[in-house]
Amino acid sequence: MIHLIWALMAIIGIIYAMIHGTMEEVNEVILTSAAESVTLTIQLLSILVFWLGMMKIAQEVGLLQKITKLLTPVLKRLFPELRHNNVALGYIVSNVIANMFGLGNAATPLGIKAMQEMKKDSKDGEATRSMITFLAINTSSFTLIPTTVIAIRMQYGSVSPTDIVITTIISSFVSVICAVLFDRYFYHREIKRKGGWKE
Repeated sequence: MIHLIWALMAIIGIIYAMIHGTMEEVNEVILTSAAESVTLTIQLLSILVFWLGMMKIAQEVGLLQKITKLLTPVLKRLFPELRHNNVALGYIVSNVIANMFGLGNAATPLGIKAMQEMKKDSKDGEATRSMITFLAINTSSFTLIPTTVIAIRMQYGSVSPTDIVITTIISSFVSVICAVLFDRYFYHREIKRKGGWKE
């Protein structure tokens, strides 16, 4: 569906340019953007490789294991249905850690694996409580180091590309808290509506 939306937007843009006689500008932007996208991709790749390497070092020295032990009790509380599903919890922990370091590309496959594992507990193909909670947390995603944004700021000549770190930590923390609160509110409201109550 999303590819149809993008295709429709592109077609509308081209038709609009043809009507108003600005096709030359459109062609120039397409060629310029293509060149910039290649440069940006290479720079983003270098940043991604660097932080993946840092994560590998953190794993070797046991830092990731300590973060996992720190996060597991919290996640078990957030995902009570998964207390005995260590596979799904493992994928969720890995996803959260990857997002913390701004490695969205690395976090995505881990998130998909977590969803696939949680779907096994689904009845009638409906999203489970854990799936909804994970979607809310993953979408808001707490970030310590926004590596992708820093790389983009570096690409476009920012004087201080890392100035956004503190604001990113604060804003992403607030967004995660809000996501969890909204998730819990709507979950308990639905339970009350159905005349029951579950922890």
